[in-house]
Amino acid sequence: MSCWQKVFLLLTEMKFEDQTYHRILLVFALESEAGNEFEGFRTLFTGVGKVNAAYHLTKAIMEDRPDLIINLGTAGSTAFDRGTVVCCPRFIQRDMDAQALGFQKFETPLSGEPAMLEYGLAPGGMPLGICGSGDQFEMEHRNPEYNVIDMEGYALARVARHEGIDFLCLKYISDGADGNAAADWSQELKRAARSLRAVLAAW
Repeated sequence: MSCWQKVFLLLTEMKFEDQTYHRILLVFALESEAGNEFEGFRTLFTGVGKVNAAYHLTKAIMEDRPDLIINLGTAGSTAFDRGTVVCCPRFIQRDMDAQALGFQKFETPLSGEPAMLEYGLAPGGMPLGICGSGDQFEMEHRNPEYNVIDMEGYALARVARHEGIDFLCLKYISDGADGNAAADWSQELKRAARSLRAVLAAW
């Protein structure tokens, strides 16, 4: 069986532990992150940033509710090597800072929610990361609270949790969240799509 056939079977019916999923939605920020690797599957391209991610995912759920949301995309990291695919079941909104009002770092004021959102499947055998999502392209990572840096994951995970839909977040590490991040990210896009497809095919 070819890699493509395995991906097709996986995305039309995926089993995780005791749960079988039949209505799977793949969510990317940008079409360039998917390339031509996921044609023929139900995909959603939200655009960049937390607001776009939350709005377009919520709209897609209202139109045709999935039973599993898989967020696939690129991310920076100082902890994981470039080219690694990392599973993120924990999330932080890295640009939320109301410490001056007496709230914890990254905590959303008056939400009653902890700063870290723990929501997502965590398949065995994969490196696990904590995804810090924010509306800036981070090129000088200093916060030890998270080790994977993106711009949408937190918002997608929160919508999935609010809606009671299972969620899986897989990030291809495209750059080191440093001064070379922009150039590295552009170079890694094609490799990211192929690697993400291969990880799904391997399950």
